[in-house]
Amino acid sequence: MLRSSSTTVKNLPLKRRLCFLLKLVCFVSSVLIFCEFLIYYVVIFQCRWPHVKGGAHMSEKETSASVLKAIILADTHLLGEIKGHWLDKLRREWQMERSFQTALWLLQPDIVFILGDVFDEGKWSSPEAWADDVRRFRKMFKHSVFTELVVIAGNHDIGFHYEMTTYKVNRFEKVFNFTSGKLVTRKGINFVLVNSVAMEGDGCGICRTSEAKLVALSHKLNCSQQKPNHSNRRCSDVEKLPASEPILLQHYPLYRKSDAECTGEDSAPPEEKKIPFKEKYDVLSQEASQKLLWWFQPRLILSGHTHSACEVLHAGKIPEISVPSFSWRNRNNPSFIMGSITPTDFSLQKCFLPFESRVFTIYCAAGALLVILVLAHVQLLTPPFYFAQRLISKHKAV
Repeated sequence: MLRSSSTTVKNLPLKRRLCFLLKLVCFVSSVLIFCEFLIYYVVIFQCRWPHVKGGAHMSEKETSASVLKAIILADTHLLGEIKGHWLDKLRREWQMERSFQTALWLLQPDIVFILGDVFDEGKWSSPEAWADDVRRFRKMFKHSVFTELVVIAGNHDIGFHYEMTTYKVNRFEKVFNFTSGKLVTRKGINFVLVNSVAMEGDGCGICRTSEAKLVALSHKLNCSQQKPNHSNRRCSDVEKLPASEPILLQHYPLYRKSDAECTGEDSAPPEEKKIPFKEKYDVLSQEASQKLLWWFQPRLILSGHTHSACEVLHAGKIPEISVPSFSWRNRNNPSFIMGSITPTDFSLQKCFLPFESRVFTIYCAAGALLVILVLAHVQLLTPPFYFAQRLISKHKAV
């Protein structure tokens, strides 16, 4: 009887330690699960598809049949083998994968557009490194058969104009089925995919081919928008496309002097806004920009490249939206665009991802609380109640 009592007394501290350890494991696991998994659902769940005009008068069935739900993101910059540290890769790719997969599950878009600079080192990566980058991309951005993924070439994918080669362009086109001047038509809506790196205007082979495809597509679209009774011999043998005004998708923005007029919490920092843009490097040249506007007369232009948000009007009526980077490596508050689009109208809404600074703050607060709990448990840190009790007992003894 005495032996069992003494054993019980000895086991009490051990049980308490195990219980405390279990509580710590549960606490740490909860913080990790929230910051690395649940937070994406909490944040993206708050995003809603915008309504287009006339949508309020349609039934749910009619709306789903006529409105195309599109997600637009840009500049994922998957790190390569040369500049990418393994820990940086692991962290950034996990963040983007969780964000993308959560967005697909919660929002269920019809189509996703990525506006270039998918990779960070595609402009110089070896065949082996390229294959590894593509494998990781496919894992991160896997999607169901009900969602289509369309990817556009950026300067980091195929190189700036002076680095661009037929080999690099072909390997990108082979993986992503992308060609400049390609038309993607969904639910009567025309999307024109532009290789903006090839809009240099210097007559290079790739540039000539790209521009020729764009001119031919422009002719088809212009003929398709003419009235049926409009007599035009040049359009008599042209394949008719949906009459919807096109939406241009490209990596480089059209020409603008700087980001000085851009506003919003995800626009460029104040110290960068007034830095003049360099033509053919930061933005397309004025000549190339005018060509695209003249050829297509688009109703909307979506671009990336600058890593910051901006909205500008061209010719006083054509809006261009610069989509910020989707990677936390480039900004603290990544986002993507949600678009509800019909053949005659569109409505856009921005969906922000978790702020990295907030995640870092949660980790710091949890770490500080963890240290306090451990110190209090081993009695290196006396809780205030017991500290006050000791002071009172000493005062009485005196």
